[in-house]
Amino acid sequence: MLSTLSIGLAAAISLMVAVWALSLVKRDASIVDAFWGLGFVLVAWVYYALAPEDGRRLLVPLLVTLWGVRLSGYIAWRNHGRGEDYRYREMRERWGPSFPLASLFVVFGLQALILWVVSWPLAAAQRGPAPVWPSWPELAGAALFAIGFLFESIGDLQLAWFKSRPENRGQVMDRGLWRYTRHPNYFGDALVWWGLWLVALAVPGAGWTVVGPLLMTFLLMKVSGVALLEQKLRETRPAYRDYVERTSAFFPWPPRPSNPR
Repeated sequence: MLSTLSIGLAAAISLMVAVWALSLVKRDASIVDAFWGLGFVLVAWVYYALAPEDGRRLLVPLLVTLWGVRLSGYIAWRNHGRGEDYRYREMRERWGPSFPLASLFVVFGLQALILWVVSWPLAAAQRGPAPVWPSWPELAGAALFAIGFLFESIGDLQLAWFKSRPENRGQVMDRGLWRYTRHPNYFGDALVWWGLWLVALAVPGAGWTVVGPLLMTFLLMKVSGVALLEQKLRETRPAYRDYVERTSAFFPWPPRPSNPR
C-alpha cells in the first residue's frame, strides 16, 4: 500500500510541476484551479493501474473521472478570459520577483500534497478483491456520490445562469439550491468525497482513509471554500449580509425569515 501511495504522490507532483511550468508561460497561476479535478482523475487511474488483477477496478476511477472532468471543465469555462484570480494576483504583488519560484511550493506543491491526501480512499478502494455483488458500502457510497455530484453540478449551473442575466448584476444569488445553502457546490463536493470513502470501506482496513474526506470538508468549510469566498463577498456586496443571516452556510436547511429593517 505504501508503494502505491508513493506512486500516487509522484503522479500528483509531476502533474502540478507541469502545470506550474505552464503558469510561468501564461503568467497566470490560477490555471491550477482548472487542473484540480483532473489531478484526481490522474491519480485514480494510476491506482487503478496498480491494483491487483482481481481488484474492484472500474467503479472508483469512473466516478472520479465523471466528477473531475466536469469540475475542471466548468472552472476552465468560468475563468476563460478573466485573467489571473485576485488571490494569486495578491500573492504575486506581495512576493514580487520571488513569486514564480515560491508559487511552485506554496501553490502548486501544496495542492499536489492536498490532492494526494484526499485521494487516499481511491487507493484503498482498489486493494480488495472484486465482490460477487456490490456490498452495502459500495451501494451507499455510490448513492451519496450521486447526491453530491447533482448538488455540485446543479448549483454551478444555477449560479452560471444567474450571472448570465444582465438584470442580476451586483445581486446575490438566493434561488434554487442557493436558497437552502449558501454553498451548494461546496456541500456537494464534500458529499462526493464522503461517498468515495464509503465505497473504500468495502475493503477491510480502509477506515483510516477517512483523513481524505475530513481534510476536504475542512478545507471547503474553513479555508479555501466558504471562509475565503464569504470574506470577499461581505466586502463587495452589502446585500450578502442579509443573505448570510437567513441562509445556512453549508448544510441545506430552510431559510430563516429576514430581519425587518
